[in-house]
Amino acid sequence: MDNKNEKEINVLFLGGAKRVSFANHLKQEGGKLNYDVNIYSYELDAHVPIASVGKVIVGLKWNDKDIIADLQRIINDRNINIVLPFVDHAIAIASQLKSLCRDVFIPVSEISICEIMFDKLKSAEWFKENGIPQPIFYKHINDIQFPVILKPRKGSASKGIIICYSPEELPSQICNYLVQDYISEHDEISVDCYISQSGKILSVVPRIRIETLGGEAVKSETIRDRKIIDLSHKILNSGKFYGPITIQFLKDKMGNYFVMEINPRFGGGVVTSIGAGSGILLMLLNEFLKHEVKPILDWKENTIMVRYFNEVIFYANNC
Repeated sequence: MDNKNEKEINVLFLGGAKRVSFANHLKQEGGKLNYDVNIYSYELDAHVPIASVGKVIVGLKWNDKDIIADLQRIINDRNINIVLPFVDHAIAIASQLKSLCRDVFIPVSEISICEIMFDKLKSAEWFKENGIPQPIFYKHINDIQFPVILKPRKGSASKGIIICYSPEELPSQICNYLVQDYISEHDEISVDCYISQSGKILSVVPRIRIETLGGEAVKSETIRDRKIIDLSHKILNSGKFYGPITIQFLKDKMGNYFVMEINPRFGGGVVTSIGAGSGILLMLLNEFLKHEVKPILDWKENTIMVRYFNEVIFYANNC
């Protein structure tokens, strides 16, 4: 399986249902290299927005025992060159595929670090071991100092989060949550990063999340903050991270930074740093093509991204 001489690159999104803008950016970057980028996306429903720019492949749930075999079949049948996960549950799947499909470019981190980052309690322990600042977290109910924020250990997109101000408000199954000090006044900052397959940090672009919807940025702005860039480098050098990484921080009113979580994938708001000239997609494509890839430091500060709603219409005869 090798499309490099055919001037086509077939990319399989895992759960990329709404990543239309990202797909268009990827196509544009491929065009700069004189390649046609074809988008496929593995979904549970055919009627998702990505169908407007690519082909949807209706597949299995992430926890289905047959999903790896199903994806391997699709990779072979569709002559897939690159696989990109876009939801947390797909990251471990992509990491497994990376070890099985050696001739496919799957820029994800080692499965061991992915599994740590998918469990918020394990990741909090990893941050502590590596000296990375984070809100105080509590492992024993008697130690809790209120108020606290409770996050489902394997949750995502801000779903299931609880804020408690007294012991009476704590859920009975507290072992299913990461319990941390609640920082009420803060800014949310995401950092879009890209690390080469050889472990070289190529891009680190912070963006402040000005407005969010459903846990995802709908308005954000790039900021050149040396402290957070240096802290991001420390984090990336502490584990076996590869490919796209999104680090999420809080900045309190005193100017202190705390890491909240690390997603070993492209974040939903990465189009902000793409628009700022981070070069993150050209890095990805050039790595696949085995071209030389260099770090980009001259991205544009104060680049603002705002999202708007758009529609995709499906008819009975074009599903």
